[in-house]
Amino acid sequence: MEDIKFSDFLETIDEKNKDFASDINTFLLQQGSKCTIKTAKRGYTVSYILNKKTLATFICRKTGVKIRIYPHHLSQYEKFLNSLPENIKKDIKKASICKRLVDPDACNPKCVMGYDFYLDDEHYQKCRYMAFQPTLNQENNLYIKSFLEKEIACCKK
Repeated sequence: MEDIKFSDFLETIDEKNKDFASDINTFLLQQGSKCTIKTAKRGYTVSYILNKKTLATFICRKTGVKIRIYPHHLSQYEKFLNSLPENIKKDIKKASICKRLVDPDACNPKCVMGYDFYLDDEHYQKCRYMAFQPTLNQENNLYIKSFLEKEIACCKK
């Protein structure tokens, strides 16, 4: 099997986001996360696992690089979502619903349930694979890092 390095992934993303992706990589590794890198249809997926649970995954899309965040402790800092920029909120709101939360028999029983939360005083039940995946860009990057910091702080309690 090919030995894929983080530097290989960095070579595939735009110049404006390389430093940020590198900073997130360093930050998550310093927090004790394990990094796994795989090739995917449109590039690489770079996942970070902390306490045997995936914390975040860089994913490559036509529209650019995104980071899928898995906030296992969202209920502890849910109000943070209200501080996100409108473009991230819009993406969260239009993400697919979690069929298992709505009707446990409507989805594969092996599927991990999504997230039940409030954003701007509205109730949402979103799929864990679609809900929180902001695009890396200058406007979003600060919020992405804050989101990860909040999740890690809860993981370490």
